[in-house]
Amino acid sequence: MLETDDPIIEMHHLSLVYPNGVRALQDIDLVVGKGEFLFLVGHTGSGKSSLMKLIYREHDPTTGAVFVDGQEITDMKRSQIPLLRRRIGVIFQDFRLLSHKTAFENVAYALEVTGASRADIPRKVTKALTLVNMREKADRLPGELSGGEQQRVAIARALINDPLILLADEPTGNLDPDSSWDIMQILSKVNARGTTVLVATHNQQMVDVMQKRVLVMDRGVMLHDLQRGQYVPTASSRPSLVLGGV
Repeated sequence: MLETDDPIIEMHHLSLVYPNGVRALQDIDLVVGKGEFLFLVGHTGSGKSSLMKLIYREHDPTTGAVFVDGQEITDMKRSQIPLLRRRIGVIFQDFRLLSHKTAFENVAYALEVTGASRADIPRKVTKALTLVNMREKADRLPGELSGGEQQRVAIARALINDPLILLADEPTGNLDPDSSWDIMQILSKVNARGTTVLVATHNQQMVDVMQKRVLVMDRGVMLHDLQRGQYVPTASSRPSLVLGGV
């Protein structure tokens, strides 16, 4: 477990067992510092998505504790969860845009549901769309956009409340290589502005090229925590990681 003097996410002896008996996470210890960029890797079913869902309280852990910006969220009241989620942006593989709303309206909706001032919404939405290079297509419906463009809108929506943390669950899973690289460049730019970014991915090449901190998961266990890592093929054709630097 990496030590840091300024943690934004902490997990202590964390386990998660689903009602059907599936053990999703086992005794996870993790500390993420403010402003870090991390990759979370592992095969399907390794626990990557489950770990992220605990951070924004989609699930409650079976045992252990989760802290976000110094606040324990495992015993947080349900009424407090919406406030927590305003501080955490989440990006999904399937975009989850409203098909009947334009790019601008999709991003604006994330502000409207929080009761934001109507006078502030146009400025904030334009700023977010500009950051992801989608300002010129603000009036397009999702069906009129490419997959990469839809994901950019989804990122703008996740950033609209200036979150402390950005969680991206397979953000390039449905995209071609060029669009995938564009998305990762945007996430790097967001990280450079001070936002902590955690990306769950199967994209081996991206992990190799970017040389960020890598958390390796397998069957609910955190196998490795590497300051820098890269994918390499194994004899069984399952991906593993090697240390790429410290």
